[in-house]
Parts: sequence; C-alpha cells; structure tokens
Amino acid sequence: MFGGKKTKMIVRSLDVLDLPLLSRYRRDMLSLDSARLLTRGNPLSAMALFSYLDPRHHIYTAVAADNGVSLMGQVVLREEDTSASLTFLAPQENINGLTSPLVDHLVGQAGEWGAFHLLAEVDEDAPAFRLLRQAGFAMYAWQRIWQLPSSDPDKVKKDIWRQVAALDWPAVQSLYSQIVPALLHPVESLPKQVIGLVCRPEGNLQAYVAVKKGLNGIWVQPIVPPDSDCVSEQIAGLSYALAGGQPRPIFICVRSYQAWLESILEDLGAQAGPRQAVMVRRLAKLQKVDEKVPAMDKVLAKPAAPVARVLTNQDIPPKE
Repeated sequence: MFGGKKTKMIVRSLDVLDLPLLSRYRRDMLSLDSARLLTRGNPLSAMALFSYLDPRHHIYTAVAADNGVSLMGQVVLREEDTSASLTFLAPQENINGLTSPLVDHLVGQAGEWGAFHLLAEVDEDAPAFRLLRQAGFAMYAWQRIWQLPSSDPDKVKKDIWRQVAALDWPAVQSLYSQIVPALLHPVESLPKQVIGLVCRPEGNLQAYVAVKKGLNGIWVQPIVPPDSDCVSEQIAGLSYALAGGQPRPIFICVRSYQAWLESILEDLGAQAGPRQAVMVRRLAKLQKVDEKVPAMDKVLAKPAAPVARVLTNQDIPPKE
C-alpha cells in the first residue's frame, strides 16, 4: 500500500490569504531583532502591519510550506543601513527543516536591496541557534540586554547627557574606533545620521549612546571607554535624559567588547536578560571589474563600461 502524495516545498512572499497566520503565530513567534521587539512590540501584531507601509524601510515577509507545515520569516533593511536584519521566525515549533530554505529566500531579497550582511540575535541555548548556524550564520559577538530601574529624578544628575551635535561626531567616530573591534566595523557601523546622546564634561567626550525609541520602550547602545569617569552616574542619568514626556522602559544592550559594564548595571539594580548570540551571514555583493577591449586593425575602440561580477561567500575572506 502506497503512502499519501508528498507535496513539493514552496517558499513565497506573504500575501493577503496568509493574514490569518499572523494572529495564529503571534504567540509562538521567535524574535531575532531585540531592538525592534522591545521598542515596537510583537512584529506580528496588528500595529506592526502599518510599519510595512513605511517607505523609509524595506520590509519583506515570506512563508515556507511543505506537507501542510509552514514557517514564516521576515527581513528588514532600514534606510541607509548596509546590514539587513532577520526580524522573526514563526511559529517556533516549525523551526526545523524549513528554516534553511526560508532563510535562503530572505537572503536573496536582502541581496536585491543591496545589503552586505544579514544579522540575527538569538538566545545561546535556543534550538534556533544551531539551525541558524546550519543556514550559514556565524556568531561574531554576544550581548545581554539590561532594563534600567526607574530612578528618582531628585537623585540623579540632570546635566550629564545632551543631544549629540555635528561638531561632536568626529570625537564619536574616534571613540567608536577605539572601542568596537576593527573586524566588526563593516557589520556594526555608526549611524550615518548624527543621532544619540553624548557625555562631554569639560569638553572631553567620555561616552556616547545610540538611541532607538518606540511606543514600547527605548533601546540604548553604549560606547563607553573603561577609563571614563563616573560611569555609574552616567548610566543612572540616562533614565532622566531619555524620559521625555512619556516614561517608557529603557533597555541597555551590552555587547561582549563592553562586558565590564555589566557589573555596574548590576550594582544599579538593572534587570538582566539571557545572553544572546549576535550572528551574521555575509551576502554576495557586486564588485566592479574593468575589462579592456583590444584594438582591432587600427580601429579606435572605447573602453568597455565596468562589468559587475558577483562575489560569492567563497570569495570573501573569512573573519576570525
């Protein structure tokens, strides 16, 4: 007796008929972009649907289906970024053999946008960590996210932080080069826009924080040298500097190259999240190659236009 007919795996873009899947998968979603989750909430919520219409961002959602089992994933490329982000996979129970084909499909879309890398963040002990490695991702750092406790405005210094200005940017770039390992610069680049907060007592730059704000919370990525003065007071003062008119949770992302900040956050009573692997998959990119046209029988030939050649992952030297 023969078994049932086996259907062919299909990977395609999300369409209107898939909208019921959003509500069904909402509670079984694996977030792979912590900043987006903590500032904007669940990417499968009804509110998130409106962000798909934001022309400043490329957002693409796809579905892989095989024998009645489906897996949904999303990739996002923010304006002027060179690295795209894998936003989520859902439902978690189907993160298995469908993962690699779906990720390959999303990689193709990110490459069409011109992204050089695809990033993902996942708990180190999650099953998806192994599956992402099988899908071509490599871990390049770890991170832990800390939530700052609410602070008494009367007990924190209110003049520590100010909005960064264009005149501060050269000093911020210098500090970034000192703190962030050079091998990570292509992946973790500074914002092209002059945004964030700086701490410059007596004119000397002592700290910079990149800031992302959303309705659900505020994400802070610090760049602080180990010899900075009064780091504890600086971090405590962030809650006042970022509060504004709408108090929201403040999350500080500490990467492995700034691990010494964790003891300070713990002393301040900040709440630590699980350690996460920060992973990257390098994408094929275009490289211009000049091809010479030989002269033929005294006929003047113009040089050929630059030809784009596709660089595969094998052509890109691995990073240690």
